[in-house]
Amino acid sequence: MISIATVGTSMITRDFLDVLRQRDDARFIGTCSRDAGRAAAFTAELGGTVPFTSVEELAASPEVDAVYLGSPNALHAEQALACIHAGKHVLVEKPFAANEREARRVFEAAGTAGVVALEAMRPLHDPAFRACAAAFNELGRIRRATLRFGKYSSRYDEILAGRRTNIFDCALASGGLMDMGVYSVEPLIELFGEPERIQAAGVLLDASTRRLTNGPIDGAGTILASYPGMVASLNWSKISADLAESQIEGERGTLTIDAISTPHRARVGLREEARRRSAKQVPGYSDNGTQTCELELPACDNTMCYELDDFLEAVRAVRDGAPAEEAPAGPYGTVGHFRDVTLASLRVMDEARRQMGVRFPADEQEE
Repeated sequence: MISIATVGTSMITRDFLDVLRQRDDARFIGTCSRDAGRAAAFTAELGGTVPFTSVEELAASPEVDAVYLGSPNALHAEQALACIHAGKHVLVEKPFAANEREARRVFEAAGTAGVVALEAMRPLHDPAFRACAAAFNELGRIRRATLRFGKYSSRYDEILAGRRTNIFDCALASGGLMDMGVYSVEPLIELFGEPERIQAAGVLLDASTRRLTNGPIDGAGTILASYPGMVASLNWSKISADLAESQIEGERGTLTIDAISTPHRARVGLREEARRRSAKQVPGYSDNGTQTCELELPACDNTMCYELDDFLEAVRAVRDGAPAEEAPAGPYGTVGHFRDVTLASLRVMDEARRQMGVRFPADEQEE
């Protein structure tokens, strides 16, 4: 049995606990909040037994084996380090840290302590995402990718009303790229590796809001990532609704995905002479010489179950004596592999923020 505590009482933490409570090999101990009443109420409501009012108290608890961090981005590194130094495994909500330097510190500490540090990046652990990737061999040489994720945030309404919100606050390392864009950046790195170079352009919130956001912060933007023989466009927004699909375009065909963060529907369109023979064909669909075939994707109501599966597998492997970095984290990679994806993704986002003019307090700290 693996005993897990959580930090934070947000909706994403509730979603995580929904899948945790369905398992018989792990249990929820309690949550941490600076507000003692909130910590107690949340813990009791979600079936825990021990609330915590500080990360230090949580880290010192002998009842806790591992910690899920669902706190604001700017707190991830400090809180993860406190847990790691106490011998706890950590599953850290995306983005893993405010920047690559912070993330590297956390991973180095986890390696020294021999514990698992893993980012909770849902699509990388989702069999539906992997089924999409498996279709690449049908496409021929891939030339262009367009990955996108954008939803209008009610938190933007708070800003427009003159009220502060965690989601748009440089002091908390948030903003559109860190909240939405990361869902395009990390799949890009997983699928194609780190690009040779990027160009980024952001839509910054109006200058009049900076008393609320603690500096320039992005609401939407685009990254153009260059590879040998291929280019990728990454698009994100929290101030508008993006209704378009993601696409991977090859010389023989094109894969379209309804939602890169949680794929539910995907299809391959092949030129007539390169018609797909596997997958389920959509009856009667043919356009401009292209035959379209629907992919059969695994369905799941809450895809956080997959990242939890892989995290627990890694923790069990370490308990059985495996080096933490080499521990398998599910069928798609080791802890070390996912660490490398996280670090490369943060390097891309660090550079994108530099080009957009978005700075966080963590960026100002010396090495």
